[in-house]
Amino acid sequence: MIRVTELRLPISHAPEALEEAILKRLNLSPQDLVRTEVFKRSYDARKNVALAFIYTVDLSVKNEEQILQQFSSDIHVRPSPDTSYHFVANAAQVNTQVQSDHFQRPVVIGFGPCGIFAALILAQMGLKPIILERGKAVRERTQDTWGLWRKNVLNPESNVQFGEGGAGTFSDGKLYSQIKDSKFYGRKVIHEFIRAGAPEEIRYVAKPHIGTFRLVGVVEKMRKEIIELGGEVRFSQKVTGFDIDNERIQGVRIEGHPDLKANHVIIALGHSARDTFHALHDAGVYMEAKPFSVGFRIEHPQSLIDKARLGPHAGNALIGAADYKLVYHAKNGRSVYSFCMCPGGTVVAAASEPNRVVTNGMSQYSRNERNANAGIVVGITPEDYPGGPLAGIEFQRMLESKAYEMGGSTYEAPGQLVGDFLAGRPSTEFGSVIPSYKPGVHLTDLVDSLPLYAIEAIREAIPAFEKQIKGFSLKDAVLTGVETRTSSPLRITRGANCQSLNIKGLYPAGEGAGYAGGILSAGVDGIKVAEAVALDYLAH
Repeated sequence: MIRVTELRLPISHAPEALEEAILKRLNLSPQDLVRTEVFKRSYDARKNVALAFIYTVDLSVKNEEQILQQFSSDIHVRPSPDTSYHFVANAAQVNTQVQSDHFQRPVVIGFGPCGIFAALILAQMGLKPIILERGKAVRERTQDTWGLWRKNVLNPESNVQFGEGGAGTFSDGKLYSQIKDSKFYGRKVIHEFIRAGAPEEIRYVAKPHIGTFRLVGVVEKMRKEIIELGGEVRFSQKVTGFDIDNERIQGVRIEGHPDLKANHVIIALGHSARDTFHALHDAGVYMEAKPFSVGFRIEHPQSLIDKARLGPHAGNALIGAADYKLVYHAKNGRSVYSFCMCPGGTVVAAASEPNRVVTNGMSQYSRNERNANAGIVVGITPEDYPGGPLAGIEFQRMLESKAYEMGGSTYEAPGQLVGDFLAGRPSTEFGSVIPSYKPGVHLTDLVDSLPLYAIEAIREAIPAFEKQIKGFSLKDAVLTGVETRTSSPLRITRGANCQSLNIKGLYPAGEGAGYAGGILSAGVDGIKVAEAVALDYLAH
């Protein structure tokens, strides 16, 4: 196939215009074109140019070699790379292992994006994984999550962090990442989401997303396929310990259930499985502290962001709600950046432990809520929380407990208007921006909610961000605290074979292990680790 890039068309172009542009670009007649597939579509909405879609298209044509030779000096006409997924083991090879008297099925701990894709790939190769998920199935979990948002009641085992689909289920469902992906695992992730009911457009739009409500159905269908292929998903099974002998995993201990023997265990934890991190540490699994970030959620009117980012194109339904990505380096050496920006979304309660407050952001597929929100966070390193691999967890807990107290000890979150935050005075009433966080926002002075270096850096960054997005320092914009779960505070370090550095058969994976940051990268890492497991089975 041939890939053609930089095909520009008016955003309101007719469906047939794309094919016409391809024919014109390559000097082809209609009968020469066999098939076309849009690989990527982005848009150019600069204020001083006509609104346009920019396409990258893969196509099959007659006389392909001749055309490639004709356009050999054109960087925008090249052979298409092979983006299809290729299994590292076939069913016949795997089934030989599965039928062995000594075969132990692979175990996947956690059923978020990483665990789902690890289990799916293993199942598609015939390895019949067993998945242990401490939380509930996604629809039951949704009810428990609403319990905190609507009734101020937290279920520590079923919430925004724990349960089928992982933390990504209650998010914007973003499916873009900056990871290097030379094997195109990301295309496999997108392909499987579409097969499970996600919109076809996520295959080609520049910044694809699914949205929370759609993710629920997608996750259920993927679970069904895993089971149909011989996998097993066990909900409400919390892993509390690990059986390790002679530096090799032998099995896992499960609260209220018999021990499960296993010599291939994928640790696909989210970044909030703090008790499981402790259990791994107690078992002697090597891990190390890593940098992460802390800060607040900031809310603006989405219309303000649209106008600042899209100018005269603001409100165009074909583009949708605008997003942003901001970075600032403060004078005290700290980096401040926007995190998990959710256009037309809401700020959500994301606590997983009693008497603590944590914020996150979420959008539906439509992205049509009144406010835009994003984390405004400050990078920190293990030097800021010395004490070993688990010290970052205690640092997070300290901030989350403080936020709970500052919010009134009811799971309301502490908040402050941006104008008051910059002026260093407490807020007493909301202005034009009404915060979306439920159970509610308790206005106060956020100065004591984060370390002073973080407060100083954010105070310096907001006026700087104003230079990039007019209105960003809007005095009525709302800051809601605290954002602490930006990424895992530790890394369960692994080698080139994806196994723990010191425990054979243990495969740290995904966001909790420090190897991913978001749905797409977690899914990609799940695929990578599943392949490593399959290759290890075949090697023995």
